[in-house]
Amino acid sequence: MDDGRGLDTDGAIAREGSLARVGPAFAPVVEAARARIAGLFGDALHSAYLYGSVPRGTAVPGTSDLDLQLVFRDAVTGEQREAAGEMEAGLDAAFGEVDGVGVLLGSVRDALSELERHDFGFFLACLCTPLLGEDLADRLPRYRPTSLLARETNGDLHLVLPRWRERAGRAETAAERAGLGRGVGRRLVRTGFTLVMPLWGGWTSDLDESAEIFGRYRPDRLGQMRAAVAEGRAPSGDPEVLEELIEDLGPWLAAEYRAVHGEKAPRP
Repeated sequence: MDDGRGLDTDGAIAREGSLARVGPAFAPVVEAARARIAGLFGDALHSAYLYGSVPRGTAVPGTSDLDLQLVFRDAVTGEQREAAGEMEAGLDAAFGEVDGVGVLLGSVRDALSELERHDFGFFLACLCTPLLGEDLADRLPRYRPTSLLARETNGDLHLVLPRWRERAGRAETAAERAGLGRGVGRRLVRTGFTLVMPLWGGWTSDLDESAEIFGRYRPDRLGQMRAAVAEGRAPSGDPEVLEELIEDLGPWLAAEYRAVHGEKAPRP
């Protein structure tokens, strides 16, 4: 690693997690996940990964969730999605150390495609920790904190905003607004960080660090970005906070992003 910017000695973004960083409190649920994944999907599964706070070693027992990425040899089926959903619920119910389990599904073809090389491919190679099977990072390029990476990872915020507005309009309870606020806050912080990432010249997934780095270049919006961090960590369910993030910070950030990095390549 270099001077704390998340890079290796050659200036490429270093993989941020490892199984060695999984805390003792989370080791049982990780092993249970490994066993259930292998038993449920067998040879159809190409590989499985952890991502998020658990493999980074920053997870808090009883508060943090467990995040998994499964990659299948062929296109994902409805039956596999259903099985993954049942696995999410089963692990969450069985282990109080985690507050929720999330499972993402994808295919080898998608991960290695030109279209996904700087999005799904980057996610696997740099943000995911191998749990089962062949590590697809060995078949992907090394990534650097460039404008291309910024565009392909977060250059679609303008498409996400209408969906957030729709969900906010339908939310009737504080719990529903909190569920939305967690995702909104985290996404806005990630987008704010990657807006300035090429200027800073490094990578981090830490929400607080991301906001502070953003603030070095856009100090007039730092207060809002800190509010997004707070909502991403412990969502308030406050409709005024949610409205400010979705109707003020979000549109501004989307416009800035398109002006600086352009739009993400469209998906079919």
